[in-house]
Amino acid sequence: MSTAEIQDLVNSASNLISLPEISFRVNELANDPDSTAEDMGKVISQDPALVVRMLKIANSAYYGLSTEVDTISRAIAILGTNKIRDLVLSTSTSQAFEGIPNDLITMQDFWHHSLYCGLLAQILSKKSKKANSESIFIAGLLHDIGQLLMFNQLPEKSHEAILLLMEGTEDLDTFEAERHVFGFDHMQVGAALIKSWKLSPVLQECVEFHHEPLKAKNFPAEVALINIANAVAVMADFDSMSEDDEVPKIDPRSWELTGLSKADLPEAIKQAQQEINEIESVLFPS
Repeated sequence: MSTAEIQDLVNSASNLISLPEISFRVNELANDPDSTAEDMGKVISQDPALVVRMLKIANSAYYGLSTEVDTISRAIAILGTNKIRDLVLSTSTSQAFEGIPNDLITMQDFWHHSLYCGLLAQILSKKSKKANSESIFIAGLLHDIGQLLMFNQLPEKSHEAILLLMEGTEDLDTFEAERHVFGFDHMQVGAALIKSWKLSPVLQECVEFHHEPLKAKNFPAEVALINIANAVAVMADFDSMSEDDEVPKIDPRSWELTGLSKADLPEAIKQAQQEINEIESVLFPS
């Protein structure tokens, strides 16, 4: 399938799945060295519901702040513009897919896995001397976003790919099964969606190559970090810490690219497990 055809798939869903304008503006301000916390506060304040969510998150036990945060400007000052940007994108993305028909996966399971991947990537980035931690949480959160689009727009073929993955005689990863059925995969679709949202190049590359980190040209360490975090998050979904046929494979070179080792995983997994319920309850309230 050509790039143009993948773009057609993204365009066809644009009326169903779109981020609010405020999300784009917040993202632009976070990337603008001349912008201020006050500038971002003014933009977020245009959406009262978003203000409520941001204050709830800032005051959650996840951040453990000693004093109550009662204004969005104080939340930005304490958490920083990049953290606020990630939180706005996180809540906006999950809401963009609310109510979208999807019979192949529960939204709760999808976002739980995605959030766990994001948390692991963020935790591991602090141990890595090679990967930049900025935006790595949102990269982990959005790494499989193309799957949701495919499940919604192409449900029959998506089901066929799942059956091939589960019943096929070949040892395939999810993206390989998708390529057999569609001629493309969720990484390519997700990257096209990220690009259409005008999000950062590092997010686009992390989404596009998280199963094939050696293809990353500009942000190999960050992509390799998502490669590791995704596989470990799937192992956690299967309640297993061993790589087998049921989970995505960690590319052996991801360890070198990130400067991490398997010895770094137990502590990161423990921390992510401690944090996920709290942050899940405020980012994705049921």
